[in-house]
Amino acid sequence: MHQEIEWIERIVPDVIDTLSQRYAVLKQIAAFGPIGRRSLAEALGMSERILRSEADCLKRQELVAATKSGMVLTDKGKEVIQGLASFIDQLLDLKQLELRLSQKLGIENCLVVAGDSDDQLQVVDEMGKLVTNTLKTLLPHGRNIIAAMGGTTIAQIAACLTPDIGLQRELLFVPARGGLGERMEIQANNVCARMARRTGGKSRSLYVPEQVSESTYRPLLKEPAVQEVVNLIGQSNAVIHSIGTAMHMAHRRSMAPEVIAMLNKKKAVGEAFGYFFDEKGQIVYRISRIGIQLEDLASMECVIAVAGGTSKAKAIVSYMKHAPKQTCLITDEGAAKAILKE
Repeated sequence: MHQEIEWIERIVPDVIDTLSQRYAVLKQIAAFGPIGRRSLAEALGMSERILRSEADCLKRQELVAATKSGMVLTDKGKEVIQGLASFIDQLLDLKQLELRLSQKLGIENCLVVAGDSDDQLQVVDEMGKLVTNTLKTLLPHGRNIIAAMGGTTIAQIAACLTPDIGLQRELLFVPARGGLGERMEIQANNVCARMARRTGGKSRSLYVPEQVSESTYRPLLKEPAVQEVVNLIGQSNAVIHSIGTAMHMAHRRSMAPEVIAMLNKKKAVGEAFGYFFDEKGQIVYRISRIGIQLEDLASMECVIAVAGGTSKAKAIVSYMKHAPKQTCLITDEGAAKAILKE
């Protein structure tokens, strides 16, 4: 729906605001008509001047008629409001959800798609379309270095990217973290390669384990091939990442039983960039890794977090206490409604 709205607003700017306002007038008349202009203006919180303008327009379209008792809907008006009800209600509900969610999480932008990805796998594809639109909106023309995480969600998002992201842009995708340690198809290296193919960009790989000891970490950074890619990651102006539930991510990484027991004891609920968080957002564990750290996000121009499903609600809230303000969260109704319930 977001894509269709964007196209419509390119043709008619502010069309959604106008549509919403006129629909509200029609709905109020349908519920309380015949109703006078003053009473209608008070009920809608509009000035009489604005209401007069909207009502005159609706009359010209033969959707509203004036009677001695006040305004009423015509048969044509009843048909229109009935036909639009489902679309407008969904549109306004999503817009309201997005606004409330961004306010609660303390970030600039939230985009919500209909459905719950816990139950409907195709919902992730809808989130992928929003990632494409967001990249086209936020990435400047010219050279961009985009760091991408691995994982099942971002791997599916990669398949949704389109060549128009690369128009007037030179795109280089780099893994946001070490590229080994997961199933081949969801490793960050492969995700970056797919993103590059889909957008006409290029990619670089980082062939180091995600989890390494301190004694291994330092010498690896001195390797020229590793150092070159790590430097590119440090220059990235955009990042695309997911947010995981703590226990799922711990098991997926085959973490030691004693570490998993510790995460359970400390009630970890979320994970991102190798950091594990409890419900209050406190960091309870951190994996030593090569790649982007939480503190690096503050300087990023474009930070896109993708996570959906009711089951991810606590994980999203816990991570967002550390997310930079410029983060754009792309999620679904399942997660959004669960977050707002808390």
